[in-house]
Amino acid sequence: MISLKSPREIRAMEKSGAVLAGMHLGIRQIIKPGVSSWVIEEFARKYFKATGAIAAQIGFEGYKYATCVSVNDEICHGFPRKKLILKEGDLVKVDTVVNLDGAFSDSCWSYVVGKATPEVAKLMDVTKKSLFMGIDQCKVGNRVGDIGAVIQHYTEDENGYGDVREFVGHGIGPTMHEDPMIPHYGEAGHGIRLRKGMTITVEPMINTGTWKADTSDPSGWLAKTADGGLSCQYEHTLVITEDGPKILTSQDPVADKDYLYDDEYAGFLDHYAEVADEVVKEHFA
Repeated sequence: MISLKSPREIRAMEKSGAVLAGMHLGIRQIIKPGVSSWVIEEFARKYFKATGAIAAQIGFEGYKYATCVSVNDEICHGFPRKKLILKEGDLVKVDTVVNLDGAFSDSCWSYVVGKATPEVAKLMDVTKKSLFMGIDQCKVGNRVGDIGAVIQHYTEDENGYGDVREFVGHGIGPTMHEDPMIPHYGEAGHGIRLRKGMTITVEPMINTGTWKADTSDPSGWLAKTADGGLSCQYEHTLVITEDGPKILTSQDPVADKDYLYDDEYAGFLDHYAEVADEVVKEHFA
């Protein structure tokens, strides 16, 4: 069942999205060579506690962590690990979902540890651009297939990358995963029509090699590229409006000004960015 959100519900998700974006701003300060991926989990838990938000992934289908931290050839759902020490040039994907007063938001962001190699820099650039190309298709009257088609054409046909098929975007709110599913591949003009008030995620996962994933990890969660190539992901939660797609998890209200739902978002993010700074200084400086 697809739910259409009221302005009140969208504003609640906007505030939840600002909490999540604030977490990502804080993570930028702690990812560095020599730290473990567990530090990201520690920061997220302390930050969510400080904001009053709930780490919605904990307990979801038995998952135990606030974050998914996937490195290099890991596509998604990697556990944060104390023994996984980040090194110069690693490509790190941090994905999480938060629940603030019943409003959910979901966002993944990719980071490079230290300085990016040309290969990593290009993959990150193409993946992030494909995210916004997909978001730009999220207009009233367009179809779900329009989103996937533009992402697949740009990443695979124009850049020779692999566009992951096994994991897709989704509706969100009032629970974590809802209809409709939002593939990042497909045919333009196919699929359900997008309607005002739908809240969804767009989250392309792009590989340097094959699009195929290896899901044989004994954890039952971690997915890796089938050929050992690098994988990158960016994800935003957004709402479809008569004025186009509006991002609810923006980390940069200036760059994303045309995508903001209203003027309140920047103030929310400023507040939560300050909270993130305080947590970093108190526990991770």
